[in-house]
Amino acid sequence: MSLLLPTLAFILGWLTASWKSAEALKVFCSRILARFFIPFVIIYNMVYYQTGSLSLMLFSFSSAFLVYLGFVYFFKDRLIALCASYVNLAWLGFPFALAIFGHQISSAMIALYIGGSLFGNIWAVSAVSSAPQNTASLMKKVSLSPPVIALIISAILRLLHVQNFQEPNWVLHLYQFAKVGMVFTGMCVLGMWLRHTQVAKADLWHSVRVMLPKLVFGGVICSVSYYFIPVEAFKEYIGLMFFLFCLPPAANIVALETHYQGTGYSARYIAAGTIVSIGIILLYGLVWRLLKG
Repeated sequence: MSLLLPTLAFILGWLTASWKSAEALKVFCSRILARFFIPFVIIYNMVYYQTGSLSLMLFSFSSAFLVYLGFVYFFKDRLIALCASYVNLAWLGFPFALAIFGHQISSAMIALYIGGSLFGNIWAVSAVSSAPQNTASLMKKVSLSPPVIALIISAILRLLHVQNFQEPNWVLHLYQFAKVGMVFTGMCVLGMWLRHTQVAKADLWHSVRVMLPKLVFGGVICSVSYYFIPVEAFKEYIGLMFFLFCLPPAANIVALETHYQGTGYSARYIAAGTIVSIGIILLYGLVWRLLKG
């Protein structure tokens, strides 16, 4: 997957953001991304399981939790901590990961996405809400989220030994289509979203101040994982693992904040963080390509 597709999708989203039908198009792209493309790619990769996926899920979940705790301690602000730890693996993470590392990392990226998504679904509500959360309702919300439903379907299919059957051509073609659709819709929504978001210099500077310690956290966590935890997947995907710490806050944080607190402070963090992250990701991708020759 080259940089051409995500770039064209982002430009298209930016240009169509001024159309009268832009909001409906944004909702459509977001829904098909969250409810079809990503779940289908999850199911495919979990059914045709690759060794190391579970360890990468645990890494993604654990590292997000550690970043959250670290930022709560240093910044004394749960919203900032959530924006640093719950990252945009869907709309922005997948397109750039495929562009930088190639399509062969899709299964590893799915595993990392599942771990991060589980963290976000479990932790985001309690982080943005000042009221205590009912455990039963929280667990219901998590269990009905698309990534978890996709995992349940994957588990059922594996119990039925679907992975041992001859893989139909139409399934493989649909998987290839879903990967392209995931990149296209994600970057298109990002372009439409950023077109109408006002970002001040102070917001960008704040995002830089948040990004720098997050990259330090990422360097420490990835170094410990690489050198002291004997998991082969960590050796193979260490570049992709550090990539997680370059990503901006998840876009749905602002929706949760608005619902539970009636405020939208995180919108500025998300917009500015996305701009800063894109710069960091492009620089990281260039360095990675140079190192890999």
